[in-house]
Amino acid sequence: MIRPFLVLLLLLFSSALAPPAGAAFKSDRISVSVRGSGPDVVLIPGLSSSPEVWEGTVEAIPGYRYHLIQVAGFAGAPVGANAEGPVVAPVAEEIARYITESGLDRPALIGHSLGGLWAMMVAARHPETASRVMVVDMLPYLGALYAPPGTPPEGVQAIAAQIREGLLKSSDADRKARIEATIATMVREEGMRARPVAHSLASDRAVSAQAMYELIVTDLRPELPAIQGPLTVLWVRAPNSPLTEEQLAGAYRALYATAPAVTLTRIPDAYHFIMFDQPGTFQREVRAFLKGE
Repeated sequence: MIRPFLVLLLLLFSSALAPPAGAAFKSDRISVSVRGSGPDVVLIPGLSSSPEVWEGTVEAIPGYRYHLIQVAGFAGAPVGANAEGPVVAPVAEEIARYITESGLDRPALIGHSLGGLWAMMVAARHPETASRVMVVDMLPYLGALYAPPGTPPEGVQAIAAQIREGLLKSSDADRKARIEATIATMVREEGMRARPVAHSLASDRAVSAQAMYELIVTDLRPELPAIQGPLTVLWVRAPNSPLTEEQLAGAYRALYATAPAVTLTRIPDAYHFIMFDQPGTFQREVRAFLKGE
């Protein structure tokens, strides 16, 4: 007969030998690194981005076990299965599979830009996998900003296809210039622009172009009611936005109208990478979100 204290020792020993979350997970679309200990939080970077965008957040907010997603083909990672065919929906499915197979108990999801779309997609299509979602500067239907109101889906698809072709066919010099100009409108702090530029340049051109196409044409509005738990959205007005602050606020309200429990918060004096431009404000919002305040 095994005595109770021996059972405890066996449990402790087996726990010590168990691989950390993410270690045994294999995917040809994403990889995951794990930091810290505590309640689980999944961090998803955006288009052509690296998990490095979350470094300041992870360091400033201890007490959680962070699962940092690296998308294949982004920021120098091998392209894997993202080299051909759709990217966005398959990556969302892999994130959901990671949560399930790693035994995470309804973690919080935080996604920046395209990562925000992925977070919403996972939470809507697999409601059992997420307790709450934070979206950092992304709409559930980005195509609404690329075409006049009332444009049918096929019209938005045509616009997105033109953008994809332009990204694929531009010269290396033009691509570099475009990326630098784009990041200048996304990161207000000039000294913080070098890393996002490097990550974009290191990303596979075809994977990024396809993901951009899908980001524009994907309309998650009909799926938002399936998200269980709070949905927090932080948004900014980019310096090159054709919309006024009031118009953009109206667009966010309208496009998130189908979400049952959404909070929309504008972050002033910041561009797209809020975590770089207003780290203190961003970290305060993340703390409140994770605590359910």
